[in-house]
Amino acid sequence: MATISLAEFLQQLISNPALLITVVLVLGVILVNGWTDAPNAIATCVSTRSLSPKKAIIMAAIFNFLGVFVMTMVSNAVAQTIYNMVDFGDNPKNALIALCAALFAIVVWATAAWAFGIPTSESHALIAGVTGAAIALQGGKGINGGEWIKVIYGLFMSSIMGFIIGYIVTKLIGFICKGMDHRKTSSFFRKAQVCGGAAMAFMHGAQDGQKFMGVFLLGVFLAKGQGNITNFEIPIWLMILCSVVMALGTSIGGYKIIKTVGMGMVKLNTYQGFSADIAAAISLYVASILGVPVSTTHTKTTAIMGVGASKRLSSVNWSVVKEMVAAWVLTFPGCGLLGIIMAYIFMSIFK
Repeated sequence: MATISLAEFLQQLISNPALLITVVLVLGVILVNGWTDAPNAIATCVSTRSLSPKKAIIMAAIFNFLGVFVMTMVSNAVAQTIYNMVDFGDNPKNALIALCAALFAIVVWATAAWAFGIPTSESHALIAGVTGAAIALQGGKGINGGEWIKVIYGLFMSSIMGFIIGYIVTKLIGFICKGMDHRKTSSFFRKAQVCGGAAMAFMHGAQDGQKFMGVFLLGVFLAKGQGNITNFEIPIWLMILCSVVMALGTSIGGYKIIKTVGMGMVKLNTYQGFSADIAAAISLYVASILGVPVSTTHTKTTAIMGVGASKRLSSVNWSVVKEMVAAWVLTFPGCGLLGIIMAYIFMSIFK
């Protein structure tokens, strides 16, 4: 099973400019994920004032790392799916150029979404951008249908599971706590929501961390001229690097997304915030065990929608929802097309 030690990686990084460019771009994508996707994990904690933004970001950083580390030790199926979903062909040099183009397209797309405060799916941007670049290089042969179909399953799974479980958990808690002292339950759920936010941050690391580590290793192996590797082991140093960069991104730009998801879409009580976190964490855990790469953004936001709908549909700010849905719908064709365009541009410049 292929892997790379930290010492070997640093040696390659110094001697191989192509690898250096690839690593910078991958880390840029992870950083953008930190400020666009990771804040979803802690949005409800902050919006219900269970934690301050600073403490929530520290908690997210710690549990993102634990999610990356622990779940990768259990199963790296999500990383394997992302790694094998496209085929860049037999020429490692051309493949690496196309991959760099895809990563550049993802950064541009995600940064634009962040500028408007829209929590677009970084996972789908990653999938779309890489797929677009592979199509530019290989045509229809650039897509591995067996792996790519898991992405389609994940798109529907993340949306449906998040909404349904959020609705059910909220109704169940409301039934159990009916007639209890409101002050006591609020105090309990304020503490419980910290645990829920930690669980959500853990599962964000488990899902998104693996996706980006899969792409990172794809770039490393292509830079080494090893385009035929299909099975790999993720080194611990890469887990740490991914977690640190993701946490840095959250600290830079997280509050804008927190405001949209945790405050703009639905006004949440503490028990509702807890319900949304638990619902999303359960959905992400199931997907991770099955090796299905799903969107943490979709899962968390649809869970919040389910929580709001459990009270009444008018509790959900549907104008905010429409903006997010529009961003989701546009991500696949938009970022995919951008990936194709950037691949052609990069190929004409660097080939």
